[in-house]
Amino acid sequence: MGSVMREKQINALKRMLNFNVNVSKASVAEPVWKVLVYDRYGQDIISPLLSVKDLRDLGVTLHLLLHSDRETIPDVPVVYFVMPNEENITRIAQDFRNQLYDSFYLNFISPISRQRLEDLASAAIQAGCVSSINSVFDQYLNFITLENDMFILKHQDRSSLNYYAINRGDMKDTEMEILIDNIVDSLFSVFVTLGVVPIIRSPRGNAAEMVSEKLDKKIRENLRDTRNSLFAPDGIPSSFSFQRPLLVILDRNQDMATPLHHTWTYQALAHDVLDLQLNRVSMDEVNEKTGHLGAKPRKRIKTYDLSPSDKFWMQYKGSPFPIVAEAVQEELDAYRSSEEEVKRLKSAMGLDANSGADEVIGSMSDNTAKLTSAVSSLPELLEKKRLIDMHMSIATAILDHIKSRKLDVYFEIEEKIMGRATLEKSLMDMITDPEAGLPSDKLRLFLISYICGPTMTEAEVDQYITALQDAGCDVESIQYMRRWKTYSKLSSHTASQYSGGTKTVSMFSKLMSHGSQFVMEGVKNLVVKKHNLPITRIVDSLMEMKSLPETDDYKYFDPKLLRPTDSASVPRNRSPFQDAVVFVVGGGNYIEYQNLIDYTKGKTTPVQKKIIYGSTDLVNADQFIKQLHLIGTEIQ
Repeated sequence: MGSVMREKQINALKRMLNFNVNVSKASVAEPVWKVLVYDRYGQDIISPLLSVKDLRDLGVTLHLLLHSDRETIPDVPVVYFVMPNEENITRIAQDFRNQLYDSFYLNFISPISRQRLEDLASAAIQAGCVSSINSVFDQYLNFITLENDMFILKHQDRSSLNYYAINRGDMKDTEMEILIDNIVDSLFSVFVTLGVVPIIRSPRGNAAEMVSEKLDKKIRENLRDTRNSLFAPDGIPSSFSFQRPLLVILDRNQDMATPLHHTWTYQALAHDVLDLQLNRVSMDEVNEKTGHLGAKPRKRIKTYDLSPSDKFWMQYKGSPFPIVAEAVQEELDAYRSSEEEVKRLKSAMGLDANSGADEVIGSMSDNTAKLTSAVSSLPELLEKKRLIDMHMSIATAILDHIKSRKLDVYFEIEEKIMGRATLEKSLMDMITDPEAGLPSDKLRLFLISYICGPTMTEAEVDQYITALQDAGCDVESIQYMRRWKTYSKLSSHTASQYSGGTKTVSMFSKLMSHGSQFVMEGVKNLVVKKHNLPITRIVDSLMEMKSLPETDDYKYFDPKLLRPTDSASVPRNRSPFQDAVVFVVGGGNYIEYQNLIDYTKGKTTPVQKKIIYGSTDLVNADQFIKQLHLIGTEIQ
């Protein structure tokens, strides 16, 4: 099921760009040239899946934003991929009036309402372009696939679904309804795209339960209308095992420590300390070469795409940083030796100035074969060089943060707190140490200790608050976490949910040798002990049908049953699940994603378990603290 999701969404987009006709292997004819018009939502869905070159191969000559100034392009069909919201419908109606294109293929990311469809129809009649409208499709693609096994619901306007939006104090019931409906609409799209009906489990009494109930109802209603059902009639599409997947819908409040945790793996670190969004890292590249004396160096923003075709990324994104640094260095050394090979070939070809003509002719014949192989491997070498340079830049930027903020120390201490081990340096020492990290690093450390560590008295918390304020921290988020802890049913066994720990292995032997690009002195070479985070523990108990105090009263929904059952009655005789989709309402993160992936690697008998991780949006610790800060400010 893992890579099925990405594949299926790509195939759906290709079919759409082929005017909603299946792209068959047989028809290798020239694609029809066309214009693609999307809104920001459509752009976010397409960009992690199809490159500009992919679009070109599919016949897209131009891709434009709906709300930009667009010229009339006669004799060319246009494919729209947009949300069916009011401003988009108004703008499409304007395109009809201006007769911008020859023929229109309208595709809506989510189903268009009856009312808006009628508005469109009357706009087309008034503009006299009904015959130019070739098709109107609901695509059910309202989610963003970032990895083979990971998706988010939104990137544009993601604050409408984030932790703050769901948990703010002045939330009206009607606003909550809309928010839950938006989540359900996207999750419904996920399962229509996968072509499978899940069995749903969720905790009681929070947003996750509301999402589960509504999603169950929505799928059930769709299955009832057998002629128009969006799911395969036998419910067993070819790409799945015969078993239906489990959908576990969870609430961010069930684990507030992980999103704040300092991390040690490549992808999660890039998201924590750099600007990583929709698989693209943006970094400041300081350009030293400015023309004027005494002028400040100019900053340029450089962006790097981290794609599934990048083998290095796929292999190392879940690895601890020191391993990544060693691997980048090895790749660089390997590349240098192949670079030598190219130079040698050049000289063997007599392309260096000093060889005489006879030698050149003599050596020509042996070298023709060598040269042929050099020419064919050159593009590959250049691509390899580009990827090495990219990972070199990203890893170096991460290393700068690790060193300047002592992130290795923070990570180690937090792992100890979560594993309830004794600390060598007290929490107060870290907070008052002017050398140790940014104010946000100190706040994160304190909050983790507050959630996972030994219970603190009110007086102790107040002492810490004073110290944190002196260290330059905004402490409103602590006020909110105080309230969260009082209300949280979990606090009784929260601490026992966490485990952690690291061990330091011998220093970086390979990197300490001469000529390394990475100066790792002073950075700890930490190896993470394998352990399951709270969400992974919950998923394990539900997939394996094991009993756990946290999950015993989870609700159970099966949309295929004619009548909703009393959701407490889980069928006794169920065998364990092989496939699961885990969805977190209120924001997910790469730490949790990686922990679930590591969990599946250990679950290979009788077959490999597969898990897809999804969340309303992806947040790093700084973004999460800002949301807690906002709610904390409202409480006061």
